Amino acid sequence: MRPAKSPRLRLWSLLPLLLLLWAAWRPCAAGDEGEDGDAGVAGHKDHHWSYKDMPEWASEFSHCGGHMQSPININTSTVSFNARLEPLLLSGYDLPPEETLPLKNNGHTVLLGLPRKMTLGGGGFPQPYQAAQLHLHWGSGSARPGSEHTVDGHRYAGEIHVVHYSSRFESLQEAASEPGGLAVLAAFLQVGTETNEPYEHILQQLREIQEEGEETAVAGFDVAKLLPYDIDRYFRYNGSLTTPPCYQTVNWTVFNRTVQLSQDQISVLEETLQGDDDEPIQGNFRLLQGLHGRSVLSSFHSLKKVQPPGGGPSEEGGGSAEPEAGGGPSSAPPGGAPRDGLGQTPGEGAEKRVGVSLRTGDVLAILFGSLFAATALAFLFYVLKHRRQAGRAQAKKSAALFAPASTDEHVL
Repeated sequence: MRPAKSPRLRLWSLLPLLLLLWAAWRPCAAGDEGEDGDAGVAGHKDHHWSYKDMPEWASEFSHCGGHMQSPININTSTVSFNARLEPLLLSGYDLPPEETLPLKNNGHTVLLGLPRKMTLGGGGFPQPYQAAQLHLHWGSGSARPGSEHTVDGHRYAGEIHVVHYSSRFESLQEAASEPGGLAVLAAFLQVGTETNEPYEHILQQLREIQEEGEETAVAGFDVAKLLPYDIDRYFRYNGSLTTPPCYQTVNWTVFNRTVQLSQDQISVLEETLQGDDDEPIQGNFRLLQGLHGRSVLSSFHSLKKVQPPGGGPSEEGGGSAEPEAGGGPSSAPPGGAPRDGLGQTPGEGAEKRVGVSLRTGDVLAILFGSLFAATALAFLFYVLKHRRQAGRAQAKKSAALFAPASTDEHVL
């Protein structure tokens, strides 16, 4: 008969099992994006996915087959202005150089971890959102641009997403599956003629993370300079993550102005990183999804629509969104400063519409100015006339007061 084990020995024998259970339960830390390139959502690590098998996403991840999926085509002729979409408030975006940020190749995109002290407010949001990370989407050369959203059927060279989660939650993972838990700022990347210096903070480090899983550190900088210089004009709709698990919990803000990078910078983005089987990461964008009755709102009154130069219909489509005649976002310069004379770009459509609007505004201003001047002159003449009449009456009254007494009661 074997002697009975002491309670202490039984406890030590259970320790490995307890450690395994803890490891399986432990949520990923903030910035650990797992297999999800969009919002760093924990879980689903046993489900490998790629952009090549997009048609099968819904069978592996049920949310991907929902009716509130992203990205979408923004049809500017059906967008509704909403006065509640106030200017956005970005706080804590200007990070000091001594604060380093993790930059990682996760096999699907390049991902930059952000501190939660960076917050997003205003914009009609009921509470602030805290930053978690940003990442990029791109195509595979000029023949296949890579923005996820499109505007009036036009697809841009690339797209940046800055992911935030609601301050009601303790972590990104907790917020990701809750309604309204996430807020993503999206801006279109467009080919320009000058180097965009703020983007060099990311692009110059890509060769250090060429292979999947590699990570490096980036010195802090003003992250807001990665966005358009005018962030008050934007579109808003309810949608989802654009990668599995496709949670339908995202408040999307898509800026009306683009950010310009040089052709060399776009090429570095398209040709440097490698994913599965050492193949280059290219075309990492999801096909368009149907609106299914959703509304797209805007923070600004739309102008007269014109077809942007070179902005033909997108070849890809995953939903009912059809390209319409309309101007896409107007171009913004590298680093956030305006620049003109860049040739025929999709942003010129909006700039021309602004010019038309300004010319019409000048005519109206002159007309109303003339009417105001005429009214002011008429009022001035009226005042002077009545003053003269009052003066004459006062003179008569004064003369009567100093006249000899009279029995006429109306003499005064």
